[in-house]
Amino acid sequence: MERKHEKYKRLIARCQALTPIPTAVAHPCDESSLRGAVEAAQLGILQPILVGPRARIEAVAAQFHLNISGYEIVDAPHSHAAADLAVQLAREGKGEMLMKGSLHTDELMGAVVRSGTGLRTERRISHAFIMDVPSQDRPIIVTDAAINIFPTLEDKMHIVQNAIDLARALGMAQPKVAILSAMETVNPKVQSTVEAAALCKMADRKQITGGILDGPLALDNAIDLAAARIKQIDSPVAGLADILVVPDLEAGNMLAKSLSFMAGADAAGIVLGARVPIILTSRADSVTTRLASCAVAALVAQARRESASKGVTA
Repeated sequence: MERKHEKYKRLIARCQALTPIPTAVAHPCDESSLRGAVEAAQLGILQPILVGPRARIEAVAAQFHLNISGYEIVDAPHSHAAADLAVQLAREGKGEMLMKGSLHTDELMGAVVRSGTGLRTERRISHAFIMDVPSQDRPIIVTDAAINIFPTLEDKMHIVQNAIDLARALGMAQPKVAILSAMETVNPKVQSTVEAAALCKMADRKQITGGILDGPLALDNAIDLAAARIKQIDSPVAGLADILVVPDLEAGNMLAKSLSFMAGADAAGIVLGARVPIILTSRADSVTTRLASCAVAALVAQARRESASKGVTA
């Protein structure tokens, strides 16, 4: 447990060498959300644009002694309007990241996915947890445990590609992707094993790029080399996975929470597949986890900047 937070601290340190990313913060009207934005700004991770009722934001800042004098405030009468305005700032390029404040996730994501005015792309929007598991020597990405309930094979193709792009932004040159199921053999009676095999063939055909895929893999032989050797699984991914792709939201939610509550892991969260990375934090998150979520999004935004400068679509 003495290694707790070390992976997050490395990510945060990387961001401090970058230019702060302009970030539209939707409705930061409680201590947790406003403090998270201010602390990330103080570390040089982001430059917040506070979107919400000016009087409420200023009152929260005064109550909890948060200095927001250097940050732009865009006045909005309520949370729905704040979500719409924050998304508009992202569409206009004024905000390169979007951050959830003290509003319901559904409110923010409703504005994000709205036709005509939202932030959708040709990619399926998906969520990833970047898990700092004390017993592991690297961050582990779990996807999708928050947005796609029963993803189709096509959805999973996007979920995998989003996760690979995230991993590369975090510094993994060729991330290893384990497509999880309850077993490591293809069984026509278990749909997740069939889809895992199909995803691997999609990678062979360059429909998914930038990572090394294998599956189906059970959780033990995806992350434990000894388990993979015992089962004689010959794979460049088995025992070494950077990304764990779950069959559905229920499995992902249970995996992420098991790691958090039984293995002492922290779970920084990000939404991918939109025009800008979206930071989703919880009031229950530790300070380090909130900052790590901001740092992860900032590294994704920086990777997009670099791709844009090279004329590559990220």
